[in-house]
Amino acid sequence: QVQLVESGGGLVQPGGSLTLSCKASENIFNFNSMRWYRQAPGMERDFVASINVGGKTQYADSVKDRFTMSRDGAKNTVYLQMSSLKPEDTAVYYCFSNILSRENWGQGTQVTVSS
Repeated sequence: QVQLVESGGGLVQPGGSLTLSCKASENIFNFNSMRWYRQAPGMERDFVASINVGGKTQYADSVKDRFTMSRDGAKNTVYLQMSSLKPEDTAVYYCFSNILSRENWGQGTQVTVSS
C-alpha cells in the first residue's frame, strides 16, 4: 500500500505564497503520474496539477501561471509552489498517485487564504 503524506499547508494572506510537499513511501518514478487536487467546503474535488513519469506538467486553468509542480526523486517527494494566492484557492489539497488503475490518495493538507 503506497502512502502519500502531504505537508506545508497553513494560513496565508491574499497575494502570498506557500509550498506544499507530498512524500511518497516508494520511488515516485514507479508511478504513471502524481497529481494535486483540492476540495473546498461543499464542493467537488478538483484537479489542480499533475506531473507524469517523463516530467511533463499540466495545470488547471485557474492556477496556470501561479502554481508550479515539481519533484525530487532523491526524496520521493513532489511539490506544489503556489504564489499570488487568492481567497478562492482556500481548500484541502490532496496528493494523488497512480500505477495504471491503482490509485492512492494522501490525507490532505488545509490551505486557507485570508486577510
